[in-house]
Amino acid sequence: QVQLVESGGGAVQAGGSLRLSCVASVYTYSLNCIGWFRQAPEKQREAVASAARGSTSPLYADFVKGRFTFSQDTDKNTVYLQMNSLKPEDTAMYYCAVGYDGRGRCDWTTAFTNMGQGTQVTVSS
Repeated sequence: QVQLVESGGGAVQAGGSLRLSCVASVYTYSLNCIGWFRQAPEKQREAVASAARGSTSPLYADFVKGRFTFSQDTDKNTVYLQMNSLKPEDTAMYYCAVGYDGRGRCDWTTAFTNMGQGTQVTVSS
């Protein structure tokens, strides 16, 4: 069972930046996709960014394009989410998750089956 631990959340003002990290306890070829998700109170969870392990071409949700950057350090089993130009509507619990996609697409149709406990991001206006 892969354990995922997120960190880096906090409270910032609108326009500020945060960098989230997610460390996976192990890497397994059966979980070849990794993604970031978020969930605000009383809202459904939504996908933020995702990619295949080692990929340099992540997929981004439209609402974060140009502001958030997904990156990976495969040697450390760690992924990052650099969040710039934060808005109050970005306030949410942010989770990383891993899953398997035999097609290698690692997109919003992928089954992300293992998720961390999350890190809270709060953006004030």
